[in-house]
Amino acid sequence: MAQKQPEHKQLAANRRARFDYEVLETFEAGIALTGTEVRSLRDGGGQLTDTFAIIRGGEVWLHGLHIKPYSHGNRANPDPDRKRKLLLHKKQIRYLAQKVQQTGMTLVPLSLYFNEANLVKVNLGLAKGKKTYDKRASIAERDSKREVDRALKQRSQ
Repeated sequence: MAQKQPEHKQLAANRRARFDYEVLETFEAGIALTGTEVRSLRDGGGQLTDTFAIIRGGEVWLHGLHIKPYSHGNRANPDPDRKRKLLLHKKQIRYLAQKVQQTGMTLVPLSLYFNEANLVKVNLGLAKGKKTYDKRASIAERDSKREVDRALKQRSQ
């Protein structure tokens, strides 16, 4: 019996990441936010483009995540582009640090969502950069899949 994946309310997705990088492993990480940032995310105010993660001093930091200021917030609204700490187990951080030190490996946030307990989580991918020919191959694969889907759709009509 297959396990059913829990439903997540996705807030933002980094669609470009899967095109530019080959994702080898994924990790679910919590993120340290203020109350107004969570409220802003509930209103749909998150953006993951050009976001990356860095390991410094045994901690994982998320750079480039833009969370727009909460509309009903006051002067307590934090900077929308500040660095945010990701919450992972120490063992996971050590593992990721070891992998990132290898050549060509990086940490890329893939999506931002609320889990079933209504906590904000980041799907973090351990990825390797693609070369141009790899990108061309993935474009060709996507186009061929699209043509097969079109042919099957026309055949079923």
